[in-house]
Amino acid sequence: MRHDHDPPHRERVDAARNRAAILKAAALLFAKHGADAVSMDRVAAAAGVGKGTVHRRFGDRSGLAAALLAARERELREAVVDGPPPLGPGAPAGARLAAYLDHVAGRLDLLRTSETSPPGARYRSAAYRFWHDHLTSLLDTAPDPHTTAHTLLAALSAEHVGALLPELGAHRLRMGLLDRAAGWAAPDAPPGAVPPRR
Repeated sequence: MRHDHDPPHRERVDAARNRAAILKAAALLFAKHGADAVSMDRVAAAAGVGKGTVHRRFGDRSGLAAALLAARERELREAVVDGPPPLGPGAPAGARLAAYLDHVAGRLDLLRTSETSPPGARYRSAAYRFWHDHLTSLLDTAPDPHTTAHTLLAALSAEHVGALLPELGAHRLRMGLLDRAAGWAAPDAPPGAVPPRR
């Protein structure tokens, strides 16, 4: 709790330290138990802060999951813009799209939690806008790349992918999405390969 005689800088340092402790505790607990099984109270206890601090900073579990994803998304964006293939420039569009599908599959638990609240939050996030722009560029042979990217991202919501994985398996789901993307981009393209960028 901040007192009137505390300098403003002290409050910022304390707040930053608390935020880092909360995110570290949440990452460990989510990885061990799954995001849905971890309460905000448990995160607060593990971080050594009051539960009110966690709620003020992150709102609820979906906000906490979104904050954890934001740090990973920054690293991923750097890989997309300047990193090595297949995520980075230089790989065919199909390989870069496949790498994005693998990213979604590898973070389903966090993504699903971050997408739950408030309604429509996923579509307003900076991460969604970034991936929409990236997929639009990969699908630039489609008649309407902008809409096609939104359609593909709808199929890549964590809830959707998580529900289909047990039934279809990762390989079948991945190939189905790639084939569909190829069909949207160029209806006569062979299955499994999104046409290369012009």
